[in-house]
Amino acid sequence: MPLLHAFDVLTDTKLDADSLPPAILLVGGDSTLRSWCRARLAGDQDVTEAEGDTAQWPDLRDDLCTASLFSFGERRTVVVRGGDALIKRYRSELEDYVAAPSTAGRLILEVESLASNTRLYKAADKQGWLVECKPPVLKSGRSTRPDHGRLRSFLTDFVAPRHQCKIKSGAADRLVDLIGDDAGMLDTEIAKLAVNLPVGGEITETLVDDVVAGWQGKTMWEIIDAAASGNAAVALQHVDRLLTSGQRPIALLPQLAWSLRRLGMATAAVDAAEQRGRRSGLSEAFKASGFRGRPQDMQQAEQQLKQLGRERGRRILPWLLEADLKLKGSHSSEGRDRWVLEELFLKLARNK
Repeated sequence: MPLLHAFDVLTDTKLDADSLPPAILLVGGDSTLRSWCRARLAGDQDVTEAEGDTAQWPDLRDDLCTASLFSFGERRTVVVRGGDALIKRYRSELEDYVAAPSTAGRLILEVESLASNTRLYKAADKQGWLVECKPPVLKSGRSTRPDHGRLRSFLTDFVAPRHQCKIKSGAADRLVDLIGDDAGMLDTEIAKLAVNLPVGGEITETLVDDVVAGWQGKTMWEIIDAAASGNAAVALQHVDRLLTSGQRPIALLPQLAWSLRRLGMATAAVDAAEQRGRRSGLSEAFKASGFRGRPQDMQQAEQQLKQLGRERGRRILPWLLEADLKLKGSHSSEGRDRWVLEELFLKLARNK
């Protein structure tokens, strides 16, 4: 069976106990997605739970081979959390069981990771389900990139209704930009946003900025705007405010790099098009580099890149790499780390 994603399991309204295989592996580092899938798959059946670091396979095997006295013919479900430790101790036994599972029980095994070339993975892929519990990605050849569209749909169709509210697509994108793609953190923030709305209310970008970002989030976006516009003085003033409040440059650089990187990628797209003998407009270059956002965001990015110019646009990606290496090496100590951001802002500053 093709590899499933947690989103498939959680949003499938037709899923029932009869359609589930006897062995299911929940694989991935997102503990929230694993717990949601575990609850969805176990339902209200007769469930026995165990921890992988203390469970003994002979005991689990007995449970899986013993029909439930309370489920009226349904399979008995055995859930093992922290299954990596169990696999380490009983790999061959698990491989044999998943290849030929019992008809009396259903095994749900949670693991952080599992290589696709292992016997256990192949057995689960053939006889059961493998469910990815991590942020979705789009594959292009050997490379991957985050699937923001699918994550946005999951927030609007599944997470927001859990808290009796709705969320606009733009607000979902803004929330991911601020929080990241961790399902648990996104669920928590949507719960906080829902408190500010009547039942069935809609979360907007403005509400996300006011509640989630707060003044620190707004300041970070002001830094990004000032730095990308070449206004070093304003960027330095805002970053000083954040550093004074206890933020560290190594935590601020990724947020700054997210916006600047797309300017560097757009410049590279223009250069690549010209090398192939054709001209590329900035809008086309931004789309080719994976830019997503509102039309006004595109216009602002184009203005920023025009201000920076072609030569500095080409140097953005090397500058960001240099800053990252310094913060993780020669300038990792407190005091020296702020010099890295200040140097980057001065490199981006508009020419007088």
